[in-house]
Amino acid sequence: MRPTISLFCLVSCVFIFSNCNGQVKTKSISLSERVEQLSQMSFKRSVIKFNPQKFKDFVKATPRNYSVVIMFTAIAPARQCSICRQASEEFNIVANSHRYSATFNNDLFFVVLDFDGSADVFQWMKINTAPMFIHFPPKGKPKQKDTLDVQRVGFAAEAIAKWIHEQTDIQIRVFRPPNYSNSVAFLLVLCLLGGFLYLRRNNLDILYNKTLWGVAAVVSFTFPFCCSLKVYHSGSFRC
Repeated sequence: MRPTISLFCLVSCVFIFSNCNGQVKTKSISLSERVEQLSQMSFKRSVIKFNPQKFKDFVKATPRNYSVVIMFTAIAPARQCSICRQASEEFNIVANSHRYSATFNNDLFFVVLDFDGSADVFQWMKINTAPMFIHFPPKGKPKQKDTLDVQRVGFAAEAIAKWIHEQTDIQIRVFRPPNYSNSVAFLLVLCLLGGFLYLRRNNLDILYNKTLWGVAAVVSFTFPFCCSLKVYHSGSFRC
């Protein structure tokens, strides 16, 4: 009787162990499933938010037939990263430009990893500064050229797009959203000027004042110059 019970227990253990192994194996995601899930997430949002588990499933997992560009950042105010939010805006511009371009495909995905919630990934990648942009190629590990040199080229959308083209041969034409602030400021100045002339409609001798026209000429020249200078330096690295 005892040998029969022992044999039954042994067979039961083997059966349970084989079922457990089968369940573990079914948890792995195939390449086609990973591409499909990434495509669905990118359709909802151009820049996909990852956590450590998604990083393991979609970036560390092999094989891959797609590239992943990850922005490692620390946007939380407690981290005191003054340029992380600005860099995130530029990164989103590149991702949206790629997402809505005619050449969009499943060969490239944009991902963001925040330090709060993904500290393990930062530690594994030995990242101790932010923001940082790293390209994960379809095959192999990232090399030195796969990390954007932010201190040298900055993080403007055009610089990021050029760097991505150098690593993936995917050309992204950057489309910036229209900025209406200058137009609104110009209309406001016109309204103020029109109101001033209306109030002084009985005495328009001020229009013949050379000093006034000189000041207006200086302002009209320096204002666009300052705006262009601000745009030029918007992508520089300051931390």
